[in-house]
Amino acid sequence: MKSLVPLLVVLVAASAFGIWFQRTRGEFRRKKTINGPRMTVQQIGSPLGARVTMVQFSSAFCSPCRATRVLLEQMVQSMTDVTYAHVDAESNLELVRQLNILSTPTTLFLNRDGVEVGRAMGTPKRSQVLAAVAAVH
Repeated sequence: MKSLVPLLVVLVAASAFGIWFQRTRGEFRRKKTINGPRMTVQQIGSPLGARVTMVQFSSAFCSPCRATRVLLEQMVQSMTDVTYAHVDAESNLELVRQLNILSTPTTLFLNRDGVEVGRAMGTPKRSQVLAAVAAVH
């Protein structure tokens, strides 16, 4: 019986981590301070949007990255003041380090000045993207 206690503790801890991990993927997190560094057109590779720019960092081997890219590209088609930019994380390692991108896909939400106002790690849901875009003034 004593040998099963460590196994039970490990199972509970692993389950708790798994639940937390699944719930936080794709979740939009708003930045508390909005006076951070500005991303430039050269870093993004495309012009900034009139209100919002969504910048997705992804890698070639990442299958959720492809799903996120399709979702964001479709959503931008109906939003005239929002643009989408894709950045290959592997080709831009210095920028990834500078922005503290820890996993792919990560989508940054920038205001019209190029300042990060929020981010979503993992594949966001359509409703989460709409809420994130609506939160940017």
